[in-house]
Amino acid sequence: MSADADTRSVTEARPGTAQAGPAVARRSAFGDRLRRDWPLLVMATPMLVLVTGFWWIPALGNVIAFQDYNPFTGGILGSPIIGFTNFAQLFGDPQFIRAVVNTLGITAFQLVFYFPVPIALALLLNSVVSGRLRALVQGIVYLPHFFSWVLVVAIFQQMFGGAGLIAQILRDHGHSGIDWMTNSDTFILLVTAETVWKDAGWGTIVFLAALSTIDPNLYEAAAVDGARRWRRMWHITLPGLRPVIVLLLILRLGDALNVGFEQFMLQRSAVGSKVSEVFDTFVYWSGLRTGDLGYGAAAGLFKGLVGLVLILAANRVAHALGERGVYSRS
Repeated sequence: MSADADTRSVTEARPGTAQAGPAVARRSAFGDRLRRDWPLLVMATPMLVLVTGFWWIPALGNVIAFQDYNPFTGGILGSPIIGFTNFAQLFGDPQFIRAVVNTLGITAFQLVFYFPVPIALALLLNSVVSGRLRALVQGIVYLPHFFSWVLVVAIFQQMFGGAGLIAQILRDHGHSGIDWMTNSDTFILLVTAETVWKDAGWGTIVFLAALSTIDPNLYEAAAVDGARRWRRMWHITLPGLRPVIVLLLILRLGDALNVGFEQFMLQRSAVGSKVSEVFDTFVYWSGLRTGDLGYGAAAGLFKGLVGLVLILAANRVAHALGERGVYSRS
């Protein structure tokens, strides 16, 4: 009998020995990875401490959503547990339903009319041959991102308000002036236009970075084969951008209930809460202004759970379509 046969017979006679092999190999591989990646782990430690201290530990405060919370008498440890009472009250509140409907409506509208704008802007900038002209246009379209919402709303007030530039031009030509800033019927158009003007340029950064990773030899080969500009964009540029588009779309869906706070608070008194009440303003008014922090925490926790479900669903759809999505199990 050969030595290999002897070894095989001993292994078969001791099943525990056969199972210990892969476990020892896994421990060895883990130790090898630990020794290999220790500089990265050390560099990541401050960020982990920061995230733990400012994100995860404060997240434990969401327990007040299940309490009759009173910060002056009981606090988190002394307030009585009331279960899902705050959530039941939340789902029966017409103002909460209105805030959810308004938020989802604005999100859907902006997905259609705002999300494609940075992509189109990046494609246009990428097609500009002159480097100086491209840098100038990029600087101009980036600039509004650094403005505060107070300044953005003030600029739009001067343009589209009742005494604004557009209304004065209409009056000078014999027409009645239009006050877009106080018209509740066009409020969704107004906030979308403000968002496009403020952030579309900044959003092009990611797509321009993705465009820079596309191999220029593909364009040269396509041009040699007779492909014109539109065919090169359709068959090379857009497929190259597709993973980034899917990734940002998933992140945007996960942020569906987070349309902003300052922009809507600044215009709430002009158009009324019926159209301007969104999730963040509802949490502010119901939680902080009324002092019912447990109720506001329940609304905020609901918002976070909906965002998590939307991200998981969108990521699953991305995998079904053959894209990588935000994360992958493999």
